[in-house]
Amino acid sequence: MLNLPLNQMFNTLPNTSPNMLTRKSANKSSNKPSNKRIVVKLAGLLLLLSQASFAQEFEITQGASHSIGIVKDHTDESVQSKTTLIEKANITPRTLALKGMKRIDVKNLQQQKLQPSKGSIMMSQNAEYKTDSYYSFSIYGGYSQLISDIDEDGYYQTFSVTFDADILSSVSGEEALVYADLYLSRNGGPWTLYFSTDNFIITGESTLDEFEVVTQLDSGYVSDNYNVLIDLYEVGYSDVVATYSSNDSNSLYALPLESRDYDPEYIEVIHEVEHGGESTWLLFGALFALVIRAYRIKLPVKSIVNKF
Repeated sequence: MLNLPLNQMFNTLPNTSPNMLTRKSANKSSNKPSNKRIVVKLAGLLLLLSQASFAQEFEITQGASHSIGIVKDHTDESVQSKTTLIEKANITPRTLALKGMKRIDVKNLQQQKLQPSKGSIMMSQNAEYKTDSYYSFSIYGGYSQLISDIDEDGYYQTFSVTFDADILSSVSGEEALVYADLYLSRNGGPWTLYFSTDNFIITGESTLDEFEVVTQLDSGYVSDNYNVLIDLYEVGYSDVVATYSSNDSNSLYALPLESRDYDPEYIEVIHEVEHGGESTWLLFGALFALVIRAYRIKLPVKSIVNKF
């Protein structure tokens, strides 16, 4: 056995030096926070992906519809009048330019003062855009009406939205020229524009200027619950001056809607089957009469039956 000093024995065993052991334990402890950071980042990434997939699942894609917007006529609230009204629907230039766009994109477009697409009109002809309106506005109330459900499955292809926009002013009778963008959200998904009204005049806090939009969904809207949102603009100003949505009224929340391609007309087909019951009884009656006659004149019954 070698007689070596204790310090020389440690020099011959570098893997077991105290300094090396200290560094290894330090590395292990320093790796723990980095591993935790990786786990947190992965969890955040999975959360973002799940939110994106949820939004994509309930996104309205390639939805086709036609609408008409008018100052509400309270004299005739019948379903028949609304059905007749939708036949006169026209596509406004703003609807043609913005339809199908997400709300955030429409608002950004307003802020940038850009024309939505080639050949579309200006948001307000010969009007200078400003960010702050002179007036204060509010939407006093809004509600919906379900109109047409052809196959009677509880989901409607035709509906209307009515809202009352007001000017908040100490001076009575103030008037303003406004327009509104209407959005649908499928089951909490992103807001998608389906109609933009023409310009219309509102007067103070009057209830006589309620505005109604009647809509028929043509295709691309699966049977589901849809929420409604209304953005109000004053002509000449780029900012939204008032908003009203399903958060403010249950009447705009979870509307059971579907487009016409999911709402086929139910046609009942009745097959009439002619029964020969009456002629059969006549045949048996004649046969019975012949049997009785043959019995009386002593003819073989078998020969009478064979004739039939």
